[in-house]
Amino acid sequence: MTLIFAAGIAAIMGCGIYMLLSRHTMRILLGVMLMSAGVNLVIFLAGRIGPNPPPLIETGAYTLVADAANPLPQALVLTAIVIGFSLVAFAAALALQTFRTSGTLDQRDLGSAEALGSPYDKEAGK
Repeated sequence: MTLIFAAGIAAIMGCGIYMLLSRHTMRILLGVMLMSAGVNLVIFLAGRIGPNPPPLIETGAYTLVADAANPLPQALVLTAIVIGFSLVAFAAALALQTFRTSGTLDQRDLGSAEALGSPYDKEAGK
């Protein structure tokens, strides 16, 4: 079962890398989202998926039961979801501003900043 999960995560990460290498900004954004989901699944799978009891301390006890699920990967995944969502929201806002400024999201057409030249060349008098 773990091999099936690993193959699925590898497929998601592969699709994310393929889309990340695209020249269109929205595909890059979708690639970031897929990579974030893949990393979250890796963290979640590292916490062992199985029929473990939830990590709750019973009344009168001071420790978890022996076979309780590990709450650390769940907490890490929740944190990673929030961080990934904020990253995607920032990238989407950046893409929207780029589209408003330049009228395109194709990376090949966004060379106007390079045409202005380097500010260091202007300081040196070149």
